[in-house]
Amino acid sequence: MKRDMDLVRKILIKLEDYSPDDEINQIECEGYSPEETAYHVYLLKDAHLIIANIFMNNNSIGPKEYKIYGLTWAGHDFLEASRDETRWKQAKEVVIKMGSGASFDVLKSVLVQIMMAQIPKIIGTGV
Repeated sequence: MKRDMDLVRKILIKLEDYSPDDEINQIECEGYSPEETAYHVYLLKDAHLIIANIFMNNNSIGPKEYKIYGLTWAGHDFLEASRDETRWKQAKEVVIKMGSGASFDVLKSVLVQIMMAQIPKIIGTGV
């Protein structure tokens, strides 16, 4: 199964709406199967963007169940960098132009660079 960064972002956005006391064991994202979502929850935990328990299937490589307890600091940082739809689209365009070798870290770096480029305009020192 391929990693889908749009699904990663959607899951993180949904998780932000839960309280810290919630245990989330089902997330529904329109256009994605429960198996795709579960796999991406697994990837998010592996990338240390969420706090979760993953219960693996014995018969397949995908997760059987999961319980999410919340976002990590890194998860919040990525969400803040990717929240703005225009910024997200710009970053994805850059990564697409780079080709298939672009990693998560590259995407995050591009998002941060786009944010940094906006600072002079915001504080009034830019053109």
